[in-house]
Amino acid sequence: MNKKKIFNSFISTGTFKEFTNKVFELSENKHSSYVCFANAHMMVESYKDSKFNKILNNADLVTPDGGPVAKAIKVFHGVKQGRVPGMDLLPVLLSESEKRNKSVFFFGTTDDLLEVIKKKAAEEFPNLNIAGTYSPPFRKLSEQEENDINDMLNKANPDLLFVALGCPKQETWMANHMGKVNACMLGVGQAFRTYAGVEKRLPKWARNLSIEWIYRLYLEPGRLWKRYLITNSFFIYLFTKYLFSFKSSSSKLVYEETKK
Repeated sequence: MNKKKIFNSFISTGTFKEFTNKVFELSENKHSSYVCFANAHMMVESYKDSKFNKILNNADLVTPDGGPVAKAIKVFHGVKQGRVPGMDLLPVLLSESEKRNKSVFFFGTTDDLLEVIKKKAAEEFPNLNIAGTYSPPFRKLSEQEENDINDMLNKANPDLLFVALGCPKQETWMANHMGKVNACMLGVGQAFRTYAGVEKRLPKWARNLSIEWIYRLYLEPGRLWKRYLITNSFFIYLFTKYLFSFKSSSSKLVYEETKK
């Protein structure tokens, strides 16, 4: 799938169905791969941190998870791009995995939440092959522990490995485990909570207006105020900066073509 540059990051473009098919294509044709879901927060992290920028740009697939990212693709590249949020793609991938006889593994978050997710997925998709679940310790792991986890995941042998460790930790984890974990890894983050029903989503009309972040800020102000108020403001700054640069370059090109 084609990627378009937004600021210093490359975002994949296509329809929701194309993204769905591409995930299964990766699981079938690549020994190890990873997928990122880019929102404003991730774009700012990528802009500020060169190491994280490399991780994001090396991903096999980067979906426009957030509305501002999808809109930026339209503004800077003239491509009408819809959102492909992890929260929406997760249940679709579970449904398709059942139909295509693919196995899935849920990695991250807490044991209690994983149990809820596993129960719900089994009820909704009774023929879905759930290869396993695992909540890693919330601390730095030893090399032996990392190797044991890799062995456990490869023994389970899932086609799709859903990873929920939070950004940028989950993206870093996936990049570090490329070639070590034999699966298509997807950094779905908050999608675990919404799928489990722990956190409700706003109506579709509100999501289309890109104000879902306000609701999440209301739910977790202590944890998310910096991410949304400061990070979103910086995203707007970057968008404005690149927009003026883009318009200036376009005007210069038109002027030079006119002179010819």
